[in-house]
Amino acid sequence: MTTAPSEPPPAEPASAAPASAEPAPVSLQTIANAYRDYTRKSIEEFGSFVEQLSGVRSLDKAMTVQSEFVKRAYETSVAESQKICELHNRLAKQTLDPFKGLTGKAPTTHGKP
Repeated sequence: MTTAPSEPPPAEPASAAPASAEPAPVSLQTIANAYRDYTRKSIEEFGSFVEQLSGVRSLDKAMTVQSEFVKRAYETSVAESQKICELHNRLAKQTLDPFKGLTGKAPTTHGKP
């Protein structure tokens, strides 16, 4: 499988838009692209880790390389999870926005069906 690493992703997630501006609409494709980008980044980072680990000649250095990899992987996982969660939240809000007017005050039944 060969891909062009310099090729930009087709849809940029919400993190690029300022908070005060109207954010770009989120679609399932936007979320799928975010998952794809995260997976690609994780695989590339793991490949880099394996390359670094294969060149290590001491246990001490191997532990350092592994610790750095785990720390980066955790930080990336948290950041990407937050970004993807925000995309899901925006999609849900965007999907439910047309129904805001339908959720007026419901009549109180006081326990009656």
